[in-house]
Amino acid sequence: MKKNGLKMNIDEYLPLRDVVFNTLRRAIITGYFSPGERLMEISLADQLGVSRTPVREAIRKLELEGLVTMIPRRGAQVACITEEDLQDVIEVRSALEEFAVELACRRIDDDGKKAMQEAHRSFKKAIDSGKDMVEIIEKDEDFHNSILYATKNDRLINIINGLREQFFRYRMEYVKTSDVRDHLVEEHELLMNAIFSRDEEKARSLMNTHIIQQKAAILNAIQSRRDREGLY
Repeated sequence: MKKNGLKMNIDEYLPLRDVVFNTLRRAIITGYFSPGERLMEISLADQLGVSRTPVREAIRKLELEGLVTMIPRRGAQVACITEEDLQDVIEVRSALEEFAVELACRRIDDDGKKAMQEAHRSFKKAIDSGKDMVEIIEKDEDFHNSILYATKNDRLINIINGLREQFFRYRMEYVKTSDVRDHLVEEHELLMNAIFSRDEEKARSLMNTHIIQQKAAILNAIQSRRDREGLY
């Protein structure tokens, strides 16, 4: 399983176990490790230059987040993205983000509008300049966060932030499809204009369409991967 290029970004403020966890989590959600790929403690420890203990701890935390599954007699492997998992995530995300966009329409203020405009500009710039995939996803997430923070509902913010990594992985699958990126810029702009106009019905409808289109694209990607790998 050994690969080249897996490196830790050392953070002097974080314990080693957290650095290892963040490194492996990022490797999974960015596709460095493929769905179904085994995660061997010895190999990972060797690549990262650490003992097996922080790797083992990181794998346990990744299992709790749903990014890793433990298979009897095989050990840890990257959790596969299935239609059932996708359906669960989309249902939760759709309900929460449609509610968030409604609240944003009612509560956004001038500071919130400026933050949203800046997030939109940054996302468009990342798309136009051909930034790496992770940065594009992060800028997309920043735009959605600008909607979330405009709600001024701390409980809702905490709930959605708790699901951030699961959403991030599915965003990655979606944005891998190059022909959707310009379309995303347009969708963000329509959403922003509806929020600024305080048109709750339109904003909710746009958010629903935005998320459902992502679901369709990801399902298509899953099926294409199955076809390539000869899985049925």
